[in-house]
Amino acid sequence: MDRRAFLATLACSVLAAPLAAKAQPAGRVARIGATVATDAFYEAFLQGLVEAGWVPGQNAVIERRFVRGEGERVPAMVAELVGLKVDVILGTGPRVIKSARKATSTIPIVGLDLESDPVGSGFVATLARPGGNITGIFLDQPELSGKQLQFLRDAVPGLARVGVIWEQEAGDPQLRATEAAARTIGITLNALGVRRAEEIRPAVERAARARAQALVVLTSPLLSNNLVAIVEVAQQYRLPTISPFTSFADAGALMAYGPSQPEMFRRAATYVDKILRGAKPGELPVERPSRFELTINLKSAKTLGLTIPPSLLQRADQVIE
Repeated sequence: MDRRAFLATLACSVLAAPLAAKAQPAGRVARIGATVATDAFYEAFLQGLVEAGWVPGQNAVIERRFVRGEGERVPAMVAELVGLKVDVILGTGPRVIKSARKATSTIPIVGLDLESDPVGSGFVATLARPGGNITGIFLDQPELSGKQLQFLRDAVPGLARVGVIWEQEAGDPQLRATEAAARTIGITLNALGVRRAEEIRPAVERAARARAQALVVLTSPLLSNNLVAIVEVAQQYRLPTISPFTSFADAGALMAYGPSQPEMFRRAATYVDKILRGAKPGELPVERPSRFELTINLKSAKTLGLTIPPSLLQRADQVIE
């Protein structure tokens, strides 16, 4: 289904069931800035808006902007949205949130961030009472890291050494959380920091030379945009790999474990809805993702000579055969 048909279907669903949709302020046309690069996630966000009663082309205008792996363009993108005087900005990722925070203290910002500690980064005062103009959904990285390492240990017999690839400009809180989780379960980490795409292959090669038995891929735009290259070099060196994103397992990584991103974008739409109806972002508690998904690629397991325990397979939400 193309996007025009998708939006038409959503709009019709609201019109067909007016009692299910929330009433909007009479005559109000909301202008929403949305920094979403992935079409599927953008459509999940739109679906959430429509379910809340905000229909693009009727009572809402969506100003969609995004950059792909070009961090230096983020401030200009954010400045454009601020200049349009949007009512609220959906800011995805730490670079966008930081730029939006610097660009405006008055326009509400709904952050959707898998990489930052929102309190440690200064985005919010506390999770329960953010203060300021930022709220949203932020990942609990320590819990995620612990689960990922445990799943790897269940799948790889005798796992003791793991490489972790991270983007140095975006992933420091993630790295610290992963290091802490590794210490708890007795795994030695080899941190592989990268800043550019061309550094990815040498980083994974360093892990292989250091006798890493598996690879953890942290989240960042740079790493997500180069998932195929990461999976290819990991397969070349026979490194079982886990990432938060299902797209990595689809590309051939052994496993993916992380939050459901479409669900996060639908939840972000509820924040936007509350703000458009008068709620103050500083009074809306920060959420943690509630739905996590485990994907196991059995084809990759076979190639790596691994037998996935039945107990781990039973926990999987998706198995690629």
